[in-house]
Amino acid sequence: MSSSRALPPRASRLALLVVGLCWLAVLFDGLDMFIYGSVLPHLLETRTFGLTPDQAGDLGSYATFGMLVGALTAGTVADRIGRKKLLVSCVVLFSLASGVCATAGGVEVFGLGRTLAGVGLGGLLPTAISMVCDYAPRGRGAIVIGLLMTAHHAGGILSAYVAKWLVDPVGWRAAFWVCVLPLLFAPVMAFLPESLSFLVAKGRTEEAGALATRYDVELPAVKTGRKTAGDRWDALANLFRGGEWIQTLLYWLASFGGLLLVYGVATWLPTLMRAEGYALAGALTFVVVFNLGGIVGMLAAGRAADRFGAPRISAIWFALTAAGVYLLSVHMPTGVTMVVVFLTGVFLNSAQTMIYATVSIRSDADNRATAVGWTSGMGRFGAVFGPWLGGRLLAGGDGDLGFTAFALAGVSSMVFIGIAALRTAKRSPRADDRQLVAAH
Repeated sequence: MSSSRALPPRASRLALLVVGLCWLAVLFDGLDMFIYGSVLPHLLETRTFGLTPDQAGDLGSYATFGMLVGALTAGTVADRIGRKKLLVSCVVLFSLASGVCATAGGVEVFGLGRTLAGVGLGGLLPTAISMVCDYAPRGRGAIVIGLLMTAHHAGGILSAYVAKWLVDPVGWRAAFWVCVLPLLFAPVMAFLPESLSFLVAKGRTEEAGALATRYDVELPAVKTGRKTAGDRWDALANLFRGGEWIQTLLYWLASFGGLLLVYGVATWLPTLMRAEGYALAGALTFVVVFNLGGIVGMLAAGRAADRFGAPRISAIWFALTAAGVYLLSVHMPTGVTMVVVFLTGVFLNSAQTMIYATVSIRSDADNRATAVGWTSGMGRFGAVFGPWLGGRLLAGGDGDLGFTAFALAGVSSMVFIGIAALRTAKRSPRADDRQLVAAH
């Protein structure tokens, strides 16, 4: 009896260690993603590297292209070396890449650093989610994932303050040196236990069982028939059989527009607000407010989706996002603009998440991972395109046009996910829909 009483505290300590270190890693993931946008107004005003708006857009796309590569290869690499090793490797990679940016003497080296950082950032988040899922206390998986996701937006908030405190007095390079700090805690992450899912998949069930028993966590089910490469391609083909190809393309297009909007705004918000006449400090404050809204949105979207359905919430959220982004091109009192930026952050960052939830609840269990993975992958192309598009539009000297273009991306995602929802409205909902929405 005494040993059984000791399990929950031990489980709590392990959950705190795993979630805490993963949260810290994702915090710097968000910092690294947003830091470029936060220092970009300074880089353009001082013509660092002779940078022009269209070149700045290209640089923003380098990081998102790297994230595409990292996200698509993370699963394969993790299957070979393990989730823990991949997690540490991603942290080391994006930290060292930030050091490359901090020491860059030209735009080519800086672009290489941003690309390599993107690879690390793209592989980090899915790996961190897998780790915290394995070691979350029983019945607390969805809450722990929600907590983890707040770290990304907390990193966005931190990026604005890093830029405010360091860029003017010290220089823009100091902001990227801050992104190297995860190297200090990366060795600690090496002491984390290995992912239970990886151990089970590799047949190390006794080792996994001992860890699960020791820390009172759920042991992942043993999959007797792992999919071969042919099976995986067959699962992809299933997304296009019959009339499913229409539904699949609608989800992909909605995800493309959603991530175009997310990464376009993340890269260009301070610069666009600067073009609207706000001082640099005020423009960076909008980044803080935007990410505060993102934290609130992530915590609130699941509850709204539980009640009204993920497809409906996604469509409404994108409509409200489009309205908010468009309003930012209108000169309003600063207080009103702050409210609009906050609400835009609430709706934008969780609208995309609801696309994944929609795909998840509308997919068969044996095809769900493929459907969600490819929807996310296709959306990543929008993430690459968004920063590039913003640079091209801003190079024309019209910041208002940038807001309009991003608003139209939100409208397009609203239309595509709305049509997809209407096409499946006649299907009877499954009993596990609410749990799946809450888990995403």
